[in-house]
Amino acid sequence: MDNAAAITKALADVGPRLRRLRTERGVTLAALAESTGISKSTLSRLEAGQRRPSLELLLPIAQAHQVPLDELVGAPEVGDPRVRFQARCVHGRTHIPLTRQPGPLQAWKSIIPPDQSVPEMFTHEGYEWLYVLSGKVRLIVAGHDLIMGPGEAAEFDTRLPHWFGPGGDQPAEILSLFGRQGERVHLRAAPESRRRR
Repeated sequence: MDNAAAITKALADVGPRLRRLRTERGVTLAALAESTGISKSTLSRLEAGQRRPSLELLLPIAQAHQVPLDELVGAPEVGDPRVRFQARCVHGRTHIPLTRQPGPLQAWKSIIPPDQSVPEMFTHEGYEWLYVLSGKVRLIVAGHDLIMGPGEAAEFDTRLPHWFGPGGDQPAEILSLFGRQGERVHLRAAPESRRRR
């Protein structure tokens, strides 16, 4: 079911849901009209599906019945939130997507083998954030050459010359967020000179 069809069905289900809630509580249309300030005829048309539900109508009804608004409109079904991993190997590095939907911000887990230690500087549009899970990562961004360990994070503009790879003789595992339009996650590893202070 597409989004428009789901919205149409949800709106069509509001009237019967309102009628069921009112009758289960033994409330008459006249009593509900008095407590909400909505006319009896409007409430009747709303329950019959002849009047489109709106916040101006539903909020007073939810207050009168002392129920959350989503109980009147029906909470959407939540699908399985798990991401189905499909790892891919690119230039000897394993990349595992952690986001399902296409969009401006993507999350990845990457495993970088120790033989990927020769820097090859790149530039491209976007902004990147990375977090070291295990091993050591060497990060070169513009004039900075850093060694990062587990628990350290960095962010950088990918329009600057950059490269990252293993910083030791063991594989490195990282989490990476990449935003093509330059979205930022504000967490930064201090340059080597500042970390020594």
